[in-house]
Amino acid sequence: MSHPAGGAASTGELHLPRGPLMLGIDGHELQDADRLRLQDPLVGGVILFTRNYASPAQLARLTASIAELRTPRLLIAVDHEGGRVQRFRDGFSAVPPMRALGTLWDRDVMAAAREATRLGWTIASELRGRGIDFSFAPVLDLDHGPSTVIGDRAFHRNPNAVAHLAAALHDGLRAGGMPAVGKHFPGHGHVAADSHVDLPVDPRAFAQLAADDLVPFAAMCRQGLEGIMPAHVVYPAVDPAPAGYSRRWLHEILRERLGFDGMVFSDDLGMAGARGAGDIVARADAALAAGCDMVLSCNDAAGADDLLARWRPQVHVDLARRAAQMEGWTPGPSPVNPSLRDEALLAEALRRPLSAEGGADRSGEAPRSRG
Repeated sequence: MSHPAGGAASTGELHLPRGPLMLGIDGHELQDADRLRLQDPLVGGVILFTRNYASPAQLARLTASIAELRTPRLLIAVDHEGGRVQRFRDGFSAVPPMRALGTLWDRDVMAAAREATRLGWTIASELRGRGIDFSFAPVLDLDHGPSTVIGDRAFHRNPNAVAHLAAALHDGLRAGGMPAVGKHFPGHGHVAADSHVDLPVDPRAFAQLAADDLVPFAAMCRQGLEGIMPAHVVYPAVDPAPAGYSRRWLHEILRERLGFDGMVFSDDLGMAGARGAGDIVARADAALAAGCDMVLSCNDAAGADDLLARWRPQVHVDLARRAAQMEGWTPGPSPVNPSLRDEALLAEALRRPLSAEGGADRSGEAPRSRG
């Protein structure tokens, strides 16, 4: 695979395999403290947020400076789903919430699939042009109604609609040079509590989950989905531990039953739903023991420093291979031709009332409304 378009090949002298930790940084450019953290052997990637963005040119400089730190270069990720979870706005195309595609799917299935592919390519090609490897997308949760933190981030309530639209979006992401990360396994949309500030509990039996919420995840595993992020949600009928700390969910069900062989990223270890495992080191240990390949610490510099000082993980033998599959590549042409009709239908769907939106996210930044 080629180096990031708009970015740079790693030219540093520091040769280190990627570690199992992805960190956030504070500003628009790397500071000395950032460089020290990112050159630690435990680190394998960086997640960027709105606080790291001023302009497309600035973003390209930032990602190039990250890429130059070490070989192989650190993975660079962002949450760029569309709607209220789109970190970079000025200079990037406005991407609607995915629920607009679901609304269009109810009217014209094929037009919705074409628009999903077009939007996937737009997201990927624009991010790749500024040196980002991948976005934590698509959301594969079902819009059951109670979850405001999911809400219109979900494509639809119908699992078959979600599977169809996610697969189409994935086609566009790959054509645009980007792997995908499905979230939040095995499904966050049935609980009202927000795992950023609470520990949600979903009481349903496994048979109910398998027949409904797991359908899009299973379909995307068959399509070759590159990454998955588990939910900080407890499903006590399956395991008393949250899914992100559950070997039953991540190994027995995801790896063995669904056949997933890609990268598993924890959600942010600083979220309230993650804190039950203990301090930051205990949380990271629990996530890796359950089956995560890489853990996220997004907003807590002191916690990140604590991890770097005290965490001594046993790195999974497949980490290097799976991390390499998360590197972006040179974008190709859009796989769908622009259609004024499809775009008009999507714009009409966007004007219709969507699911309730709100809630926090792991950036620690205020959520944006759809405007």
